[in-house]
Amino acid sequence: MTTAVTGVGTQQTTTAGGTAGTQSATSALTSDFETFLRLMTTQAKYQDPLEPMDSSDYTAQLAQFSSVEQQVLTNETLTSMLTALSLSNMSQLTGWVGKEVRAQAAGYFDGSSSVSIAPNPAAVADKVEMIIYDDQEAEVGRVDLPVSAEPYQWNGEDGDGNTLPEGSYSFVIESSSNGEVILSELAEVYGRVEETQNVDGEVALILESGSAILATSVTALRDPTSSSGNS
Repeated sequence: MTTAVTGVGTQQTTTAGGTAGTQSATSALTSDFETFLRLMTTQAKYQDPLEPMDSSDYTAQLAQFSSVEQQVLTNETLTSMLTALSLSNMSQLTGWVGKEVRAQAAGYFDGSSSVSIAPNPAAVADKVEMIIYDDQEAEVGRVDLPVSAEPYQWNGEDGDGNTLPEGSYSFVIESSSNGEVILSELAEVYGRVEETQNVDGEVALILESGSAILATSVTALRDPTSSSGNS
């Protein structure tokens, strides 16, 4: 099951939701345009024949009518252009399918293979812990890490030697100094790309963990055979 897209300031919906949002905005503008047309037609139909509408007012309303019509057409054109551009970008990134990308996202533990994590602890820390969370956002373990930004290969253990079940996990790197936490942030994880999607005019990558991230949030790309690190 694919999660909400991450990689920007706020979460975004899936492709269907993004498309529906664009169509909704266009429909609203079209509805306003049609309502304006009905109102102007009704006004002209029921005007007082003894005091007809001033020609300058009528001309101004026609100009406004034309402006609304052009706004509708412009919006539809821009939507088509954005869709075409997104599809072009998505086509270019299909070569990423099957490769591993690094981003702040959940990693998938299949029960045997390790998960490659890229920690970035505070340089002044004297203690670094990796806090492990399951897909329900419950803490399931803690692992001591060296004060290093070298990739860490997590073997699925909770820190007490117990192997956790297969599933998606996220990792928070907590840096402490003199017993006080000075930095806590979500770790970047390497994950294999399973699919590319168009989400709100941007390209999203669907990872094997089920996470969906924007292509612009990726900080590294590598071939799976190049995976290496410390466990």
